[in-house]
Amino acid sequence: MILGIYILFLIIAIIIPFINYKEVKRETKENFSVDEYYSDSTGIDRAMLLETNTSAWEERLRLLSQAEERIILSTFDMRDGESTKDILSVILNRADNGVKVKILVDGVSGLIRMENKKIFYALSSHPNVEIKLYNRLNILQPWKSQGRMHDKYIIVDNYAYILGGRNTFDYFIGDYNAKSKSHDREVLIYNTAYEDKENKESSLYQVEEYFYGVWELEACKYFHNEEKWQKDEEVIEAKELLYDRYEKLVEENPELFSGCDYYDMTVETNTVNLISNPTGIYGKEPVVFYKLSELMKDADYEVIIHMPYAVCNDYMYETLAEISEIVPETHMMINSVENGDNVMASSDYRKNKGKLIDTGIQILEYDGGKSYHGKSIVIDDDISIIGSYNLDLRSTYVDTELMLVIQSRELNSELREAMSGFEEDCRTVVDEKNYITPEHIEVAEVSFFKKAVWLILGIIFIPFRVLI
Repeated sequence: MILGIYILFLIIAIIIPFINYKEVKRETKENFSVDEYYSDSTGIDRAMLLETNTSAWEERLRLLSQAEERIILSTFDMRDGESTKDILSVILNRADNGVKVKILVDGVSGLIRMENKKIFYALSSHPNVEIKLYNRLNILQPWKSQGRMHDKYIIVDNYAYILGGRNTFDYFIGDYNAKSKSHDREVLIYNTAYEDKENKESSLYQVEEYFYGVWELEACKYFHNEEKWQKDEEVIEAKELLYDRYEKLVEENPELFSGCDYYDMTVETNTVNLISNPTGIYGKEPVVFYKLSELMKDADYEVIIHMPYAVCNDYMYETLAEISEIVPETHMMINSVENGDNVMASSDYRKNKGKLIDTGIQILEYDGGKSYHGKSIVIDDDISIIGSYNLDLRSTYVDTELMLVIQSRELNSELREAMSGFEEDCRTVVDEKNYITPEHIEVAEVSFFKKAVWLILGIIFIPFRVLI
C-alpha cells in the first residue's frame, strides 16, 4: 500500500506542473508581427542546409576547427560514441589553444548518458571548458523532472552557427555503424560581417542572447568541473584518446581542417529570425506554436510541414484547421506508425488520427525505412523554417524549443527539393483506414503484440498526453 501511495504521488507530482495548458498571452500577440520576418533587401547572413548525417559531421568538424575565441554547444542529448569523440577531440584541441568553451546539456540526458563517462570529465575539468546541465534530474523533486531543454545548436566565435534537430551522437551524426540511423535536418548560418564586432545585425547574436539567458538560469548546474579530475588516471587516459583521435582526423580529413570559404558554400538570405519557447522548467506558454501558426496563416498559396509525428490538443487541431482553410495548398508529412521510432507518439496518432484528418490538412505518412526526425516548414517560395520543435504537446507546452525562420528563395528551393525526396516514399492518407500507396513502397509488417501495445498505451496515456 505504501509503495502504491508513493507511485501515485510520483505520478501526480510529475503531471501537475504541466496538466493545465497555458494560453498565449496578450503581450505575445501584441508584440508579434509577421512583417518582421520579411525584407526586400539582402541581409547579412548566408545559409546552408545540412541534409545528411555525413554533412552534419563534416560541418561540425570544419566549423569547430576554425574557432579562435569561443565555442558554444547546446544539445538535448550527448552520448559517448564515435562521432561524439570526434567532436570532443576538436573542441579539446581548440580549448588547449585558448578557446573558451561552454557546453550545455539537458539534465536528464546528462545524468543518464554522461555521468561516470570519463571522456566528458576530460572536457569538463579543462580550465577553458565549462559544462552545465539544465535541470539535472533529482528523484527527491519529481515535480521538476519533466522540465527538459530540447535545443540543439553550435556557435563558433562571431563567425557562424549550426541549428536544427540533431542530437549529439551516432544516431544523428556521421556515417559510423550505429545500430540504427535517423533522417534529420539543420542549417548553418554564416555571418558575413563577423570581422566587424560592432555589427550585431546577424541572427547569431539572437542565438547567443538566448543561450546566455538559459546558461545563467538557477536551474543550470556545473558538471564535474573540479580540478581533481585533471589528475584522475582514467580522465588522463580519456584525454590522450581524444588527442590521438584528433591527429587521426586531421591526417585522414585534411580538407576539414584547412579552413573554407563559407560565402561560396552558402546562399543569401533576406532575414533570419529565432523563435523560442520560454526557458523555465515548468509548463510553458505555447509561443513557438503560436508564432509558427501565424506565419503559416499569412501564406499566399502553400504551406508544407514536415514533422516526425503529430500529437495535438483541441487548440492545436483548431489552429491547423484555420491554416488549412486559409491556405489553398497545405500538406503535412509525418512518420507512419510502422516507420516511426516513438511508440508513445504512434499510439496517440492511431487513437487521434481522425482529428488530424478533420483539420483538412492533407496527411502523408513516411515509409522510407529509417525514422524521420526533421522539423521543417516551407511557406510559399521564400520562407524556410528549421529547428527542434516537434508538432506535439511536449514541444508546445513543456520543453524549451527553437525554430529558425529564414527568408531566402534559394534556400526555400533547396529545402523543397529535399522534402520532395522524402515525400516520394510516402503513403497519402485518404481516411482513417485507407491510403493511396505508391507501387514501390513496402509497408513494414507490425506484430499483433505491437499493435496491442499501441492500443493499450493510446488509452492508458490519455491523462499524460502533455508529456508525449
